[in-house]
Amino acid sequence: MYGTIAHVRARPGMEARLKEEIRRFEEARTPGAIASYVYRMDADSNDYYIAIIFESKAAYVINAQSAEQNARYQALLELLLSEPAWHDGEIVAVALPHGNGLPISAVAEMMSSFAS
Repeated sequence: MYGTIAHVRARPGMEARLKEEIRRFEEARTPGAIASYVYRMDADSNDYYIAIIFESKAAYVINAQSAEQNARYQALLELLLSEPAWHDGEIVAVALPHGNGLPISAVAEMMSSFAS
């Protein structure tokens, strides 16, 4: 599994539109995308971290290079104070309830079934 974590600073008053852009990504049913998580920080309600999980680095790269993702990204930029800080990498461990001891490949398969 592979993913990215973005740190974004929303323009004040843009929370509803930010949620809408995230919903658009989820509704796009992007091939290879397994899950996304959005965290709003307690210390600053305009400060967010967005974590997106893909089944593989190849799926992530295909999405990142697609025209559809570029359009979503451009729409997202309009809502932010500056460009996101991206942190990409391989997911090497996952802890899930009742998933103790599962190899990462089994967890990836299980998570993929949830995304379908």
